[in-house]
Amino acid sequence: MKQAENILSFIPQQSPFVMVDQILFCDESRTKTLFTIREDNVLVFNGDFSEAGLMENIAQTAAAGTGYTAKQDHKPVAAGYIGSVKNFEVFDLPKIGDELHTEIKIENQVFDMTVISGTIKRNNELIAQCEMNIFISK
Repeated sequence: MKQAENILSFIPQQSPFVMVDQILFCDESRTKTLFTIREDNVLVFNGDFSEAGLMENIAQTAAAGTGYTAKQDHKPVAAGYIGSVKNFEVFDLPKIGDELHTEIKIENQVFDMTVISGTIKRNNELIAQCEMNIFISK
């Protein structure tokens, strides 16, 4: 994995709505990303990264993994859409300057729908988790 590659080459989202900074690991079933909360982030309110931001961070981690795999196969990066979210739990909201380590695991894949589980950790402490159904646009 080339760490120097720009994350924007792997995800369909563009600034100011980018909620991942770097892919740390990616294989056929798992993706791990890193994201640092910045003051100018559109989903920061009163110094906290919002619940919506956490959910989007998990979704964009899944997108980064899909995009990375597509690039490895010399295919275009496809857009994905959250179909549903299940068991979304937030244990703490991260603050400006916090570094998030997000991991998604592909649980199942049926046609254009991928079922993932995602976790977000700050300093090795679990701060959010959920399951998502994500549909990939062709």
